[in-house]
Amino acid sequence: MCGIAGYIGNKKASELLLSSLKRLEYRGYDSCGMAVILNNDISLKKDVGKIDDVHKKLNFTELDGTIGIAHTRWSTHGAVTQKNAHPHLSDNKKIAVVHNGIIENYQQLKEMLTKEEISFYGETDTEVIPNLIQFEMKDKSFEDACFAAFKQLEGNYAILAIHADEKKIVAARNGSPLVIGVGENEYFAASDIPAFLEYTPNVIYLHDKDVVIFDGKMRIFNLGENRQVERPIDSVKWSVEQAKKGDFDHFMLKEISEQVETVQKAISQDKKDLFMIADEMKKAKGVFFVACGTSYHACLSASYIFSKITGLHINVVLGSEFSNYEHFLKEDTLVIAVSQSGETIDVLDAVKTAKKKNSKVISIVNVMGSSLHRNSDHTIMMNAGPEICVLSTKTYTSQLAILTLLAYTLAGRYEEGKDKLKYLWNSIYNLTSANTRSHIKQLADKLQHSQHIFTIGRGLQYPTALEAALKIKEVSYIHAEGFSGGELKHGTIALIEEGTPCIVFVSSENEKEIISNAMEIKARGGYIIGISSKNNEVFDYFIKVPEAGDTNPICQIIPIQILAYQLALLRGCDPDKPRNLAKSVTVK
Repeated sequence: MCGIAGYIGNKKASELLLSSLKRLEYRGYDSCGMAVILNNDISLKKDVGKIDDVHKKLNFTELDGTIGIAHTRWSTHGAVTQKNAHPHLSDNKKIAVVHNGIIENYQQLKEMLTKEEISFYGETDTEVIPNLIQFEMKDKSFEDACFAAFKQLEGNYAILAIHADEKKIVAARNGSPLVIGVGENEYFAASDIPAFLEYTPNVIYLHDKDVVIFDGKMRIFNLGENRQVERPIDSVKWSVEQAKKGDFDHFMLKEISEQVETVQKAISQDKKDLFMIADEMKKAKGVFFVACGTSYHACLSASYIFSKITGLHINVVLGSEFSNYEHFLKEDTLVIAVSQSGETIDVLDAVKTAKKKNSKVISIVNVMGSSLHRNSDHTIMMNAGPEICVLSTKTYTSQLAILTLLAYTLAGRYEEGKDKLKYLWNSIYNLTSANTRSHIKQLADKLQHSQHIFTIGRGLQYPTALEAALKIKEVSYIHAEGFSGGELKHGTIALIEEGTPCIVFVSSENEKEIISNAMEIKARGGYIIGISSKNNEVFDYFIKVPEAGDTNPICQIIPIQILAYQLALLRGCDPDKPRNLAKSVTVK
C-alpha cells in the first residue's frame, strides 16, 4: 500500500525523490521520509503527516547527495508515529531501508536478531530488514548480505536498501509492485510509473524474486532462478500531462471529466482479442469473474448483462473469498480477473489458486507490466491512463465498457454493442459538464450534514447502487449503504426516518417496481433523490440521466461520482486522499 522511490545518478537525489513522493502520495499518506548517502553517512529525515506538511517542517531538499531512497506510508504494522515512519535504519545506523508489503515471519526474525544483541526502536515489520542485512554483513559484503537477507523473508515485499559506505542501491521485489526507470546515466526505482515519468519514459517491469543492483550500471538477479537475468526495457505511452492535475483542483474531478475519452479508448480494443476471449468463454465449463471493491461491482453489473443477452451464467467472486471456490476449478474453467492496478493482492492470490488448478486466466487491467498482466494467459488493457485519485472513477466505467462489449461479442452482436457504447459519448460529456456539476452541488449542499444515505436499484441498477454507496462513504465519510429495492422491506426499511436521504436508480425495465420501493421509503419520511430519464412525483430531487438500456450503469454512476466529490469538499475531506485508504491494496 505504501509508496517507495529511489534514485541514483548525477543529480541532487532529494529534489527528484521529493517530486517522486508527491506523485506516489495516493499510495499512502500517514507519514513520509527520505534517506540520502553523503560522505559515508546516511542523512535521514522523516515524520508523521502528508508530504507537503512534513517537507515544510523538515525541508527534504536540504539533504545533499546523488543516491537516496524515500517513502510515503500507509500503516499496517505499528502505529502512525515518527519512529515507525520509513526509512528505517539498522542498529549500527549504516543501512537504511524503505519497504512496501508485509514480512510475515518478522517476529521470528526479530527474536533471532534480538538474541544477537541487535536493538530495535520501532514497531514495524520493516525494521527487521536493515538489521537482518547488518547481521549478514558479519561475513559478507553489503550486496551478498542483501541477497542472504531477502532469501529469509516470507511474504510480499518491495524493498530499496542503501549502505553509508556503498555508492549503490539494492532493490528487491516479491509480490509488491516495483518498477525501474532507466534514464541517461541515472536510474529510478518506484512503486508506480508516475513517480519518474517526468524524467524518463523507459521502464523495466520486475518479476517476483528479482533483485536489482544499481552501482553506476544495473544488474538484475532472480532469487528463484538463482542467476543473473535480463528484463526488457519498455517505453510508456502515458504522457507526463496525464499524470498531472492540469487545470483541475483535484485528480478526482479530472478523472471524472476524462470519462468520454476513457470509454472511447476502452472500446477501441483489438476486435480479434475480444473474439478470442468470447471463444474461450464458449468453450469453458465454468466462468468466474474475480475482483475487489469497485472492480467487483463492475463484474457484478456485467454478470447481469451476460445473463440477459448471452444466457451464460457467470460466477462473480470477491478476490478475498475466492479460495472457498477452489474445488470448482478445473482445467476447462476460465477465470477473468479484473483490477485497475493489477497489484491487488487478493486478486493475485485468486489467480495463483486458479493456476494451481491449471485453469486459464484472462485479465482486464489498466497497468502494463503489472503482476496481474504478467501472470495472465491473455490480457485486455483498459488504456485509461494513470488514475491517481485513490477512488476509482474512470477505470470503473472503462471496465464496464469492456465487459459490456465482451458480452455483446459473445452474443454475436459485436457491432451492435460497439454502437450502443458510442451512443453514450454525448451523454457522458453532458453528465460531466459544469452545468451538471452545479446542479449536483445543490444536492450536496442539502446532504452534507446527513449521517446516513441509502441507495437502491433493481436489476442492473442494483450493482450501481452498491458502487454509489461505496463512492459516497469512501470520500465523504458519510455512512452509505446500497441495496436491492426488493430487499428494503426485509429489514433495512426500519432505518428510514424523517429526512433520511435515499438515492433511487431507475431504468425503463424496472421503473414500476423501484418507484414503488421509493414510495415505501417516502411514506416513512425519506428524502428521495431520483436518477432517471424522467421526473416522477415521488422524487424530492431529480437528476436526469438519459435511458441507455444495458449501458445504463456507465451513465448512472457519473452523477454519484460528482456528488461524492462535492460532499467531500463541503465536509472538508481530501477527495484524492481519503483517510485510511490507499490506491493499490497490496497487503491482506
